[in-house]
Amino acid sequence: MSETVKIVDLPVNERPREKLLQFGGEVLSNSELLAVILRSGNKKENVITLCSRLLSDFQGLNGLLTRAPEELMELEGIGTAKATQLLALAELCKRVKAFKSGEEHKITQPKEAADLVMESMRCLKQEYLKVIMLNTKNTVIAVRDVSVGTLNSSLVHPREVFCEPLKRNSASIIICHNHPSGDPNPSSEDINITNRLKESGKLIGVELLDHLIIGDGKYISLKEKGLL
Repeated sequence: MSETVKIVDLPVNERPREKLLQFGGEVLSNSELLAVILRSGNKKENVITLCSRLLSDFQGLNGLLTRAPEELMELEGIGTAKATQLLALAELCKRVKAFKSGEEHKITQPKEAADLVMESMRCLKQEYLKVIMLNTKNTVIAVRDVSVGTLNSSLVHPREVFCEPLKRNSASIIICHNHPSGDPNPSSEDINITNRLKESGKLIGVELLDHLIIGDGKYISLKEKGLL
């Protein structure tokens, strides 16, 4: 029975770890960078070949790193260990572009708010409503999920939206929700929800600054559209 083929079994000039240290990450292909993380292949293919196949099967990093755990473990050559490595990598990629990266974020324009949630929302299979909470200097206090599922004004109650912002003494909020179709154009229901929350915010002293609709790599700001 043959042994697992590891990176160290490859010729020195083909080892991605050595190339990374000598020349920097920018010279490595996506499959080589993945190989550094996964470290070993399987009994049929070395780690470079394995990573190239994964990227090919899922049409690149976005396709691979947005898969559910069970989908990853169905792949040939991917067990629990490699699936968890890929899931951890996917989460780190999201956090680099999100508030969870640990950096302080100040929102001065809709694009900055969209950048904050885009990676975590662009590929969701259901509609999620998130609230971005801001202080008086428009610095992000927190980002929280409010609801999951099809949005309509009867289900999205101002009580759920403003509960956490009130606890955190937020001066204002931005709400964000995704369209699983990838098309961020607002529906009439989206506009109704926005107007309802805007009026509720006025009554309790927490301003609704914007409502962002997130598509696949693109967004629409209702404020920019003159709908808020």
